Amino acid sequence: MSSKPVLCLVTPALADANNGNWRTAQRWARLLAGDYAVRLAASWPDAAQERSPADVLVALHARRSAPSISAWAQSQPDRPLVLALTGTDLYRDILTDADAQCSLERATRLIVLQDQGPLALPERLRGRCDVVFQSCGARNALDKSPNTLRAVVVGHLRAEKDPETIWQGVRDIAATEGIRIDHIGNALDPALGQTARAVQNHCPHYRWLGGLSHAATRDRIQRAHLLIHPSRMEGGAHVVMEAVRSGTPVLASRIPGNVGLLGAGYSGYFEPGDAPALVALLRRVRASQHNPETGGLSAPFLNTLRAQCAQRAPLFTPQAERAALLRCLRAARHPL
Repeated sequence: MSSKPVLCLVTPALADANNGNWRTAQRWARLLAGDYAVRLAASWPDAAQERSPADVLVALHARRSAPSISAWAQSQPDRPLVLALTGTDLYRDILTDADAQCSLERATRLIVLQDQGPLALPERLRGRCDVVFQSCGARNALDKSPNTLRAVVVGHLRAEKDPETIWQGVRDIAATEGIRIDHIGNALDPALGQTARAVQNHCPHYRWLGGLSHAATRDRIQRAHLLIHPSRMEGGAHVVMEAVRSGTPVLASRIPGNVGLLGAGYSGYFEPGDAPALVALLRRVRASQHNPETGGLSAPFLNTLRAQCAQRAPLFTPQAERAALLRCLRAARHPL
């Protein structure tokens, strides 16, 4: 029998969802396996509770995991409860949803996924908050052609990811400008899928590729000059870290979830929903890339973005993520 403490990791979506919460839960289970006996569950109590009671609960998402958080707080009041705020719960639900607000109050410790996250919490709760940057493996940067600027967008088609800004920008770019945009993600909203197909039919420099495997998506990120991330609401997008750790710079909406990953002084921001500003950045990168004064051998603005991303890359290593998780769990289990 294992002598490790038992950690129940509750995620509102398991493997069949293949979404951000599931991938976070799966990665955390792997990172913590050396120190905890981790089991993944969609809710608590789970089927294994009677055989192996949990010593600590880690729950992802304040609103969706609220029933599990409530049940734990009532039946295990002396055992620690860690709540990870993963996206819409941090920037929407805790402002308006009573269940999400109760989850905040019940948590022993709180986790946010980027360094602007604590500012979204009530000031009195920030002292129990830990920043845990997510991580991914590194990939070598690839040489890219100077003849075309290739950008990739990764995100399921839903309002929070703001695909409309991409489509408006695509319509404003001429096919002859040498800018190509690939868009990866399933149509969670069928109407948005119809729009994506219509834009693709009218704009040959845009392709909607639908949902791809994680491996295929990372490969396309690695081969692109840029990742575009236009979200209006984000807890800390894993795809931004994957781009940074692949040597692919990012053009991102200036929202806390992106600024908390890329840093306040990053040069590749545009205001949320501002398609003309996004297009201006793309044209600036393209002009830099196609600089006749350097014979196409240098791309100053693109290189600036790449260097700024490289400075942030050490935040997103598995070693750093594991260390931050263990610090949080120590603080939850052994408070001062």
